[in-house]
Amino acid sequence: MVNYKDYAKNYLAACRDSLRAQNYPAEAVSIYLVDNASTPESLAYLRSAYPEALVIPRPDGNYCAANNAGASRALADGCQYLVFLNLDVEAEPGWLSGLVQSLEDNPGAGLAQSKILLFPRSETEKQKPRINSLGNVVHYLGFGYTSGYGLPDRGIAGYPEIPGYGSGCSLVIRADVFQAIGGYDEEYYMYHDDMYLSLLAKLAGWSVILAPASRLYHKYEFSRSTRMVYYMERNRRLLAFSFFPSRLLLLASPLAFVMEAGLLFASIPGGWFRSEVRSLAYFLNPRTWQSILLKRKQIKAATQVSFSGLAKDFAGKIEFQEVDSLALRLANPVLAGYWRLIRRFVI
Repeated sequence: MVNYKDYAKNYLAACRDSLRAQNYPAEAVSIYLVDNASTPESLAYLRSAYPEALVIPRPDGNYCAANNAGASRALADGCQYLVFLNLDVEAEPGWLSGLVQSLEDNPGAGLAQSKILLFPRSETEKQKPRINSLGNVVHYLGFGYTSGYGLPDRGIAGYPEIPGYGSGCSLVIRADVFQAIGGYDEEYYMYHDDMYLSLLAKLAGWSVILAPASRLYHKYEFSRSTRMVYYMERNRRLLAFSFFPSRLLLLASPLAFVMEAGLLFASIPGGWFRSEVRSLAYFLNPRTWQSILLKRKQIKAATQVSFSGLAKDFAGKIEFQEVDSLALRLANPVLAGYWRLIRRFVI
C-alpha cells in the first residue's frame, strides 16, 4: 500500500481495520506500507497507526517507484504473491482469500483483480451496492476505462478473463511473474501503470482474471487535477508508442491526430491547457524516443504471444462514465466505425 503525504490520515484506519478482519491466516501475510514523499511526521503517524506493517519511507511521490519498493522488500522476504492495494478501500473478510484462491485455481493466470464496488454512501447503497470495476478496458487510441461502472452488483461465477487490464486498486500478481516482466515502469510515475503491468504479462503468455469472491469497497472520487491530466495524457501516448505495433499506430494515426486536436481545444475552457501542452511537449524530447525505442525492443524480446490476441479485445468507443461530454457522444460513433474499418488489418 502506498501513502502520499496526509492521505493515510483520511483513509488508513478503516482500511487497516478491514485488513485485520481478514479470514486469511495472519501469519502468512506481510504488510508493507510505503510512505511516498515521506516526512518525519508522516512516518511517525504510519508506524503508530499500523504497528504490524513495515513502513518503507521514500523521498518523492512516484507511485510506480513506491510499488516497486514495496515489492522489492516483499520479494526479499520470500513472498509468493504480491498484492497492490489502494488505501481508500474497505475489504470484506474474504477479500484476500478470494484473491489468492483465484491464482491457486488458475495456474495460467499471472494477475487477478478483485471485484471492486463503490463505497456505499447511504443505507440503500449498502443494500444494493454498485460496481466500480470488473476489470478495465483498453481503447485502440490508448485510453483506459472501467468495465461495469455504476451497474448494480451481481453474482459472477468462476474466474472470467479480463479482456483489457486489471485495476491497480486491488491487484494480485505472482511473484515470479512480477520479476519476469520487470515490475512497474517508473517512468510512468502514476496512471496507466496497471495497464502497463497487465499488457506486459499478457504478452508474456499469462492471463489476467477477475476474482469475484474477492470483494472490497472503493471510496472512489473522480477529480481532475492538472497533475492528473498531465500523467494520464502523457502515459496513454507513452503506452501506445511502447506497446502498439507500427501497423496499428499508422492506421490509427488519422483519428489520433483529430483526437489530439480536440483534446487540446477542449483543454482551454477546461482549465488544463498547460498540462495538455506539457504532456505533448514530453514527446518532443529526443531522449523520450530513444527510451521508447529501447522499450519496444525489450517488449518484443519478452513477447510470447501475438499482439493480435490483445488487440481483438480493444474497444472502439471511449466510455468515461464520470464524464458526460457531448463532444465524446458525437465522436464515439466515428471512433467505433473507424476501429471496425482498421481492425481487420491489425488482427
